[in-house]
Amino acid sequence: MGSELKKPKKQFQLNPNWAQLRQQLKSNGFQKQLSNPSQTENPNSILGKRKSRSSDDDSGDARPNPLIPTSSDSSVTDVIAIDCEMVGVSYVGNRSALGRVTLVNQWGNVIYDEYVRPAERVVDFRTKISGIRPQHLKKAKDFHVVQEEVAALIKGRILVGHALRNDFKALLLGHQKQDIRDTSEYKHFLSREGRKPALRNLATEVLGVGIQNGEHCPIEDARAAMMLYLKHRKEWEKSIKDFARLKEKQKKRKPKKKNRRLRTVNNAENAS
Repeated sequence: MGSELKKPKKQFQLNPNWAQLRQQLKSNGFQKQLSNPSQTENPNSILGKRKSRSSDDDSGDARPNPLIPTSSDSSVTDVIAIDCEMVGVSYVGNRSALGRVTLVNQWGNVIYDEYVRPAERVVDFRTKISGIRPQHLKKAKDFHVVQEEVAALIKGRILVGHALRNDFKALLLGHQKQDIRDTSEYKHFLSREGRKPALRNLATEVLGVGIQNGEHCPIEDARAAMMLYLKHRKEWEKSIKDFARLKEKQKKRKPKKKNRRLRTVNNAENAS
């Protein structure tokens, strides 16, 4: 009976190939499963290294913010960028007045940043855009003081900005036309239809950085205008020189035409 009971067991023995496969699964699969928990908990595991490498790679691919100054030089350079923020005055606050003015040098470092107390009472601080609040103007400088200080800083220097006519209007100042670099009017920044772009769009498209998301920062806006200018400085300055030469040639030609007309008139008078 004992030998007869043992025979059925032999019939259910696994095929040698299946037995070998099961042995491989045990040695490979189950042992790895037992070792995996400790690996995931250990930050130095292979999986942890892969994660850290991928995160390092991602951080390496991220471009640095071009608006962050690369130099600590805060001197007054030959090229300066400006940006102004306005507040609302008049009875209903629909007229703009200077509320803050910022100047940065060619490295993007701030050389002047002042809140301004307008001559008229502020009705609308326009905080959602300007970022200016009532407490900012309590100890702010008077308009005429700021106007004189800004005029002294920009005199004889190349002035960069976006839609500078608005800044000049707010400051009640002018500037030499040949020293103005307005990013809203530069030909390579204009649309095909000749429309002037917004600074925010230029910063995104040309510099790859987002600005003016909420309250405007005049430091950030001035830096963006400066970076746009520096990126195209060579072509920009060349186009200005070419235009100046063309004007000089036109000026030299005009007197000759006038002289010819005068000669013909004089000759006609003499003949009569």
